[in-house]
Amino acid sequence: MNKTGHYSLFMGAEQNSLRIGFSTLGCKVNQCDTTALAGDFEKRGCRIVPFGKPADIYIINTCTVTAYADAQARQLIRKAKRANPSARIIVTGCLAQTRPEEVAAVDGVSLIVGNDQKHQLFDLLKLNETPEKAPPRDDGPHKTPFLSAPAATHSGRTRAFFKIQDGCDAFCTYCIVPYARGRSRSLPAGEVLRGAQACVDLGFREIVLTGIHLGHYGHDLSSNPNLTALLEKLLTLHPAIRFRLSSIEPNEISQELIALFGRHANLCPHLHIPMQSGDACVLKRMNRTYSPAEYRRAVEDAVSAVPDIAIGADVMVGFPGESDQAFDRTVSLLFDLPVAYLHVFPYSERPKTEAASLEPKVPEKIKKERAAILRRLSDQKREAFSRRFIGRTLSVLVEQTRDKKTGLARGFSLNYLPVVLDDVNILRGNQVVDVRAQHYESGKLYGRLQHG
Repeated sequence: MNKTGHYSLFMGAEQNSLRIGFSTLGCKVNQCDTTALAGDFEKRGCRIVPFGKPADIYIINTCTVTAYADAQARQLIRKAKRANPSARIIVTGCLAQTRPEEVAAVDGVSLIVGNDQKHQLFDLLKLNETPEKAPPRDDGPHKTPFLSAPAATHSGRTRAFFKIQDGCDAFCTYCIVPYARGRSRSLPAGEVLRGAQACVDLGFREIVLTGIHLGHYGHDLSSNPNLTALLEKLLTLHPAIRFRLSSIEPNEISQELIALFGRHANLCPHLHIPMQSGDACVLKRMNRTYSPAEYRRAVEDAVSAVPDIAIGADVMVGFPGESDQAFDRTVSLLFDLPVAYLHVFPYSERPKTEAASLEPKVPEKIKKERAAILRRLSDQKREAFSRRFIGRTLSVLVEQTRDKKTGLARGFSLNYLPVVLDDVNILRGNQVVDVRAQHYESGKLYGRLQHG
């Protein structure tokens, strides 16, 4: 027994089947990292249990994109301590990487492991039986080995989220991600192809390719592959499997990429294109490398070539210096554009970023008001886009879980419309069915299964 009262948990881990509870905050890339970690722990004889249930070790994979994400991490630490006061609580991820001293100040934390060492978490737990910060690496996060596991049997997902790129070289002035996740790096094309095959072998019907800066895929590899060429290989090799892109920058939507939608029916007609602002001056202060006109052109080119495509957009409100006129230009651009939905984020000041020193600050009250305006616009856009498909037949991938409101089966169309199936005979998920959309309610389409 060590001085903290913990018997060496890894003595005979395979026999004792250590219980590990994971919780993940933030983006799909972080979720992919957790999947990889959980798979590694399972291979070593551990048992994954729901977070908050009795466990020997709790692992919290943090985000630090906003102050709210930081607060969520602290809440999860306290939740884990309540669930089992004698358990070890491990904090990893982006907050652990950028501000380990803040994590260490929260009572109950046993070990802090940054993104640069996340891939070694199991071994670090064995080496660090006493509460401490894992010693930093000398080479920095930009040389972190690529942590990726495209599919894991414990995930319970219908869609496989497959991280093929990590890190970012853009250094937008508001963004902490390059400091948290390091420089852009890519999974070699051969490993991507093998990973996709692993997803197929495990029965996944849809693969979502994810990354921090997905359109930058391949720039760091000696063979210099690009996302479009890689995607064409995947689509050709697996014509029965849906492929979806998680997010791509407007200036990386090439004509070659758009052409893939016409050649491959298994490429989901859905693009999430971050905008952040519709004002040229705000975009420049953000260090975004496109203009509002270029953003408009990217969206309109995609919609013109792929008529049923769903376009999502990230938009930030309250960036330092965003005047009423600048915000009005954002609203006007989004009102005009054929986007299907918005993800709206009030600006959250992040330490170490250039924007933290920019003036003038936008008051929190105004941020909330602007966010509410854009969320209402998003609701209107989502409803208008969804109603276009009433009376039409959609190909829907049925999820493993039921709709919470109705208890009926639910799923997503190719263009990412949430659909509830008004048919009690759908008893299992992970099947693709044809559904005739009948009506729209509270953000979802409701439809009837088409037999034969």
